[in-house]
Amino acid sequence: MRELAALDNPRAAQAFADYMQTQGVACLLRKGETSVVIEVEEHSYDLALAELKSFVQNPTDEKYLSANWGRSKLGDDELAFHDRALLLLRDFVFHAGPFTLLIFALCCLVYILTISGFFRPVYESLQFFRYTSSFHSMEIWRFFSPSLLHFGVLHIVFNLLWWWQLGGLIEQNKSSAKLLLLFLAASIIPNTVQFFLEGPDFGGLSGVVYALAGYVWLTGIRNPQGGLSLPNPLMIFMVAWLVLGFFDVIGPPVANMVHFFGLAIGLAQAAWETRNRNITPVP
Repeated sequence: MRELAALDNPRAAQAFADYMQTQGVACLLRKGETSVVIEVEEHSYDLALAELKSFVQNPTDEKYLSANWGRSKLGDDELAFHDRALLLLRDFVFHAGPFTLLIFALCCLVYILTISGFFRPVYESLQFFRYTSSFHSMEIWRFFSPSLLHFGVLHIVFNLLWWWQLGGLIEQNKSSAKLLLLFLAASIIPNTVQFFLEGPDFGGLSGVVYALAGYVWLTGIRNPQGGLSLPNPLMIFMVAWLVLGFFDVIGPPVANMVHFFGLAIGLAQAAWETRNRNITPVP
């Protein structure tokens, strides 16, 4: 095998490898220190190199996006079910980073425990402080642990899908440290405000999700080349959902202050990081 290239984006490397597979060229992906190395057989090197140049210029071309479907049509002998499951798992892991996956797993574990007969002990262990005097205790995890609590299937599914998408995007393009900072800031500050205004009975990752949405959206506008972006319609939907929460028309009670201050933190962080950049108009 001969090294063809090293790409910083694991998903891009996998997309290229999938497409080359449909062309009869086998690619081996090897994880380097900071990138994914693509290797091909010597006799396929020139063909793969030419295609790589085309891929780098237009990685969103339809032929690359539909590579997996093309493989099954062109006869990888109809990928078995377990192979498709492995592909989905690979894409799930490649999009995210270690901290994204850690919080995802913790939320799932906590939710499973709460629906398995352990709601009361789990809730009492992770909920925010019940009294301001408790702030002086050693249980400092209570400032952010309510973000791990969820109270229904739709609640946790909605939050984790956004967390995986936005958190993975930030961790892949920025760093795990940046995502950790946003998680802590968007948990501790909004949770504390919510407590003082409405009491300690709340939970969910949505405040963090709003922070990530605001951060990704504004960063994408002010620094389009940074690899982060969130379409305006999705951001409008998030803001509309936030506003509706204040009118109690979307079902169970919502921790509105958590959402509002989470969004404010994400926007403020993005504004601070891009303060020296010129804003690029959005068409």
